[in-house]
Amino acid sequence: MGSERVEMRKRQMQVHQEAAASVLQARHRMGNTPTNASNACCFCWCCCCSCSCLTVRGEDETIQRTTFEHRTEGTINCEESPKPTLEDARSWAMSFEKVMKSAAGRGCFRQFLRTEFSEENMMFWLACEELKKETNKTVVEEKVRQIYEDFISILSPKEVSLDSRVRDVINRNMLEPTSHTFDDAQQQIYTLMQRDSYPRYINSSAYTDLLKSLEEPPSEP
Repeated sequence: MGSERVEMRKRQMQVHQEAAASVLQARHRMGNTPTNASNACCFCWCCCCSCSCLTVRGEDETIQRTTFEHRTEGTINCEESPKPTLEDARSWAMSFEKVMKSAAGRGCFRQFLRTEFSEENMMFWLACEELKKETNKTVVEEKVRQIYEDFISILSPKEVSLDSRVRDVINRNMLEPTSHTFDDAQQQIYTLMQRDSYPRYINSSAYTDLLKSLEEPPSEP
């Protein structure tokens, strides 16, 4: 089952990347690239929208997007995250909540998700957490739009798996974006990670090897 999931994810990512590339190439050939991305026409981000703002961005917006992605990606692996104590790491096996409340836990779990080609689930969850801390209306709207493009749009290679009910809720919320626009989606992805990926992580060699490395006494200088 694990290998089948990986292969399916690879195919999905390839299809999404090819689709996005085709759209961009077509718009460039038609000379349809907007000169000022800040004049995005609307918050209509459903798949039926033909607005150029959905797929093409100006240079200034690209810079903002790159900065945003750098912040939301955060820790990539265990080596770059705060090193957990043995007690902390052992507690992760007790509940998924303990993993997600620990910065080191999120980093190590995210590294595992990357091996399963589902790292976008953690990236989306972290982006939603950052969004909920924002109070500036203009910044909230920008982050909402970026999160949608990064994780909700079917053209994104990092699209997360959401059911139609949650997608309908998001599309309604996009009419008046707030810091809680993606609350339902965030909860669904949290539950997905908890039920699907978390049990495999706890039973994985990655987690076992981490515990062994923490149990080993430090080498003498």
